[in-house]
Amino acid sequence: MREVTVPLQDRSYPILIGAGILPQIGERARQVGIRGAVAVVQDAAVSEWYGPQVRQSLEAAGYRVVVVEVPSGEASKCLDQLGRFYDAFAAARLDRTSAVVALGGGVVGDLAGFAAASYLRGIDFIQVPTTLLAQVDSSVGGKTGIDLSAGKNLVGAFHQPRLVLADLATLETLPRREFVAGMAEVIKYGIIVDPELFAYLEQNSEAVLSHQPDVLAHLVARSCEIKAEVVGRDERESGLRAILNYGHTVGHAVEAVAGYGRYLHGEAIALGAVAAGELSRRLAGLTAADAARIEALLARYGLPVRLDEELPEAQLFQAMRLDKKVREGELRFVLARRIGEVYTETVPEPEVKPALAAIAPARNQSD
Repeated sequence: MREVTVPLQDRSYPILIGAGILPQIGERARQVGIRGAVAVVQDAAVSEWYGPQVRQSLEAAGYRVVVVEVPSGEASKCLDQLGRFYDAFAAARLDRTSAVVALGGGVVGDLAGFAAASYLRGIDFIQVPTTLLAQVDSSVGGKTGIDLSAGKNLVGAFHQPRLVLADLATLETLPRREFVAGMAEVIKYGIIVDPELFAYLEQNSEAVLSHQPDVLAHLVARSCEIKAEVVGRDERESGLRAILNYGHTVGHAVEAVAGYGRYLHGEAIALGAVAAGELSRRLAGLTAADAARIEALLARYGLPVRLDEELPEAQLFQAMRLDKKVREGELRFVLARRIGEVYTETVPEPEVKPALAAIAPARNQSD
C-alpha cells in the first residue's frame, strides 16, 4: 500500500492507495480520530459491490452506521439531493462527533462533502473514491459542492476530509468509459507539472488501459502527490491551485451547455484541454508539436478531441463567464508555455473563438 500526505499543518491527512484495502476503512477511521456515528453516502451504482464491505468494516470497528443512497450521475449534485441528506442525517441523530463517508465517484464525493461541510456547520468526512477520476482528483483537496442550472460547482465549500482511502480493486468494476474519462485528469497533471508523467503515459498506454496493477498504482499515487503538493501550498485557490483547472474553463462550459450527463466530466475536460492547447499555441508560446502531442495523447486513451455536435457559441461564452476564475467579467485561462509549465492569464473573448473552433465537430473543421 502507498501513502501520500496532504500537508495542511494540523489538518493534514493521509491518502491510502492500494488494492483490496476497502475492508480497512473501520480501522483507518479510528486511526484518524473518527469517533461518532457514521453516515455512509453511497452511489447507487456501487452500493451492491462495495456498500456491504464498508458497512461491515465500520460496524466491526464499533460505529453506528446509517446508509444514504444517491442516484448515479451529475444530476444528483443538486439542492434536492442535498436536502435529502440533511433530513436523513437529522433522522439518524447525527451530531458534531459524527462523520460522513463518501463511497463512490466524484459526484458523491462533492455532494456528501458539501453536506458534511454544512450540516451542523461542519462535521468530519472521509472520501472512499471508487472511480479513477475521483481517486486521482476530486477526492483530494477539500473542494465540495453542487451544481446550479447556470453552471457547475457554483455552490460549495472548502472542507478537507480526514482520510482518503483509494482501493484500486474498485476500478475493476468501473465501466471502460468511466475509466477512460478519469485518464483526462491524469493527463492534465502531466501537462501542468510533470513532463515525465506525460511521456510515461505516451509510452505505457496499453498497460494503463489493461489495468496493469503496478502501473495503475503509480499513476494514482503520482497524481495524488502532485495535487497534494499544490493544495498544500494553496489550499483555497488564491493563486497556484488555479493551475489544476487546465482545460476546465471550456470543459465546464461544454458540460453545462450540452446538458449534464451528455459528456462525462473527464470527456469534457479532454475537450477543454484541446481548446486550451490551441489557445496556448496562439498566446503562450506552446509549440505546435506539443499541442499536437496533447491532442494525440487524449485520443490515444479514447477521449474525445472534437464535439459530437455543434454547441451554440453564445451559450458557451455565457457559461464560461460564470467560471470561478473570472475576474471583473474577464475570462481567465490556464495556458501552457510547454508541457510541464503552465500559468493563468486573462484572455479577451475574441481570442477564445479559435480555441472553440478547434473542438468543433470534425465535419465543420476547415482544412
